[in-house]
Amino acid sequence: MIVTLIIVCEIGFWVLLAAGLATRYLLRMPRTGLGILLMEPLLEIVLLVVTALDLENGADPSWKHGLAALYIGYTVGHGHRTINWLDGHAAHRYGGAPPPVKPPRHGAGRARHEGRVWLGTVIGAAVATGLLQLAVWYVGDAARTGSLESWMHTSWRIVAFHGVFALSYALFPKKAPKASARTESGREPVRAESRPGGGLR
Repeated sequence: MIVTLIIVCEIGFWVLLAAGLATRYLLRMPRTGLGILLMEPLLEIVLLVVTALDLENGADPSWKHGLAALYIGYTVGHGHRTINWLDGHAAHRYGGAPPPVKPPRHGAGRARHEGRVWLGTVIGAAVATGLLQLAVWYVGDAARTGSLESWMHTSWRIVAFHGVFALSYALFPKKAPKASARTESGREPVRAESRPGGGLR
């Protein structure tokens, strides 16, 4: 049941995202569209409640509960960035806004961008660890919570692997081609503040 609900939540995430952006830009109803987008966290709340009820009803803690915690953590850490990225593209495509600024591809700018993405993974792991630890305390039986503790270690191994990947951009920065070296000095281009629509603030 938990795995099925995770799949449903993932599908629901993209359905709500598509509906929110379509309402916001195609139907020209920005407030309604924003309201739909703000419903996204409800999916994670439903998953959290069902997972807690499953444990309360006597289910043995397993990899399914750990996966649910990791999914919720990932959504908290990276969901907002994903929504903003797609909102910027929809605003440009359908709302007349300037093209969204692409992340730097070279030098210190790219390293900072990868560092910010990595921080999302850290936040996700922290949220997942917190939920898993609450589950461990709730169950209160070390003989039954081994799988939950294993998922805690898994979440921080993901952080470590992602951290090494992000750090590689700082230690071995990719050099910009000479033609674009003057325009890519490690700073991200300034986004226009007065664009109509687009970008959740």
